[in-house]
Amino acid sequence: MNQRPTLLVIAHGSRDPRHAATVTALRARVRKQRPGLRVEVGHLDFNAPRVPRVLERLSTEGVRNVVALPLLLTRAFHAKSDIPAVLREAAARLPLLTVHQADVLGPSHLLTGALERRLEEAGLRPGDHRSTGVVLAAAGSSDPEAIAVIAEIAREWRRTAQWCAVRPAFASASLPRTADAVRALRAEGVQRVAVAPYVIAPGFLPDRIAAGAREARADILAPVLGAAPELARLLLRRYDQAVRAGTRGDATALVA
Repeated sequence: MNQRPTLLVIAHGSRDPRHAATVTALRARVRKQRPGLRVEVGHLDFNAPRVPRVLERLSTEGVRNVVALPLLLTRAFHAKSDIPAVLREAAARLPLLTVHQADVLGPSHLLTGALERRLEEAGLRPGDHRSTGVVLAAAGSSDPEAIAVIAEIAREWRRTAQWCAVRPAFASASLPRTADAVRALRAEGVQRVAVAPYVIAPGFLPDRIAAGAREARADILAPVLGAAPELARLLLRRYDQAVRAGTRGDATALVA
């Protein structure tokens, strides 16, 4: 890459206006952490601008190198199929533009650090880890790899943070649901149960997670990750990794 690549954050999009507001706030935080880096946002669905339109505009403006970074926590359908297909479709129209797809955000200790801070903001005291069971509540996926990653994050987070227990749960596609995971921890004798939504922005599925936490009377319900500073740092880390890979020739250009 001969010029500093533009960072294109690819968000899924949502009918819920809180989703777009969160993405906008996160982009602002990334820009603040890396002054001078051009950061654009494109959506796959529901919101404008869509990814193809952003790429067309960048090409028209003379941009030649882009790092496309999925705003996703796991490698599931969107990261494996949907986003690469959108980028490949742009290739026929934009022969002068080179795009490298960065890796998804998770797993990362920055994400679990952000989850812990959100739990503390919701009322968990720093010394309560050993007596607290946590439900790591993800959106859910039909992709076995994505489900296995969430389970591994739960195991590793319990080990590193010394929680009493950490159980994965899902708002859709997979089991258990949030309420069932809370009840399971209660049945095991855990007296304090916290729910940590492993999602970036508010919306339908995060609302389902919150409803499950309230239904099962979890003691603590953390907010979503949102525009957390740790998340902004992670976006820039994935961007830098993609730039280094492109410079070494390790990454395959999706649009060239």
